[in-house]
Formats: sequence, C-alpha cells, structure tokens
Amino acid sequence: MPKPQTSAITSLPTSPDEERKARMIKYAAAMGVRMICIGACFFTPGWWLLIPALGAIVLPYFAVVAANTVVNTRGRAVERPGALVRLRDDRA
Repeated sequence: MPKPQTSAITSLPTSPDEERKARMIKYAAAMGVRMICIGACFFTPGWWLLIPALGAIVLPYFAVVAANTVVNTRGRAVERPGALVRLRDDRA
C-alpha cells in the first residue's frame, strides 16, 4: 500500500511580508544607485556627465518595474486537509 505524500513546510510559498520585504530591498538598492548617479553629476566634467545623468533619469523606471514584479517561488502544490482519498475498500 503506497504511503500518501505529506506536505513539508519548505514546500509552502513565501509569506506576503517576506516577498514584500524582498521587493522593497530591490527598490531601495536601485534608488541608492540613483543617488550615487545624482552625486556623480556634480563631479563629472564634460560629455561624461551624460552617463550619470542618464542613469539618474532611467533608473527610477526600472526600479519601479523590478519592485512591482512578483516572483512566484512556489514549491510543490500544497495538499489541503480534507483531500483524503481512500486507497482501497477492504469490505469485499
């Protein structure tokens, strides 16, 4: 008789709080790089100024897109309680 599969805690998806925290860290890191680009605009001479200026202008778009992307990191499908299946009928 095969043993029914049981769910492990590691197969559950990440909690919404953990997922939100990871997205906020990505956004904060991108905005930190943007602040560095803005600071570099004050010290970069000539045409080289375009590189940090372009980074300061374009980075917020990519930061928002990355922060709003939800990654589905689900493991196996979680077996719900009450979804028990009778393996065989011994009454016969």
